[in-house]
Amino acid sequence: MKRKAVRTEEDIESTFEKYADMLYSISLIMLKNSRDAEDTVQDSFIRYIQSDKSFESDEHKKAWLITVASNLCRDRLRASKRHRQEPIGELTEFSQDNEESGILDALTRLPEKYRIIMLLHYVHEYKVREIARMLDISESAAKMRLKKGRELLRDIYRKEYM
Repeated sequence: MKRKAVRTEEDIESTFEKYADMLYSISLIMLKNSRDAEDTVQDSFIRYIQSDKSFESDEHKKAWLITVASNLCRDRLRASKRHRQEPIGELTEFSQDNEESGILDALTRLPEKYRIIMLLHYVHEYKVREIARMLDISESAAKMRLKKGRELLRDIYRKEYM
């Protein structure tokens, strides 16, 4: 029989402190809406608290939370045909210079399947193998999405900022 994980208040608080900002940035990039991103982070932690899953390591826990948040974002996007978008100013709060805010703006314009893989690889520094596992795709599909995402990002950035 599998041992059920027990979440202590200390574990929940430390997990929240460690991963909430990362989950928020992923959700904000995917949803382009701060309220929905905040709700997604909250829902992700509710799932964490309710889950009886035991994690092998902090990296395993982090990957699980990213997967949950990404799936919740996809669910929100599917459910909302008339999705409001936040002004880019909110996203650029995370950046200090104009070039970086331009890149963030261009990143938000990528199709979702490229946006998430670019964010996980370049912002959160996951390896292609780890991203493929999280998104439940093959490594070659992850590499191709990363390549295509870079090309699209470059094209968008050049058209808008050069």
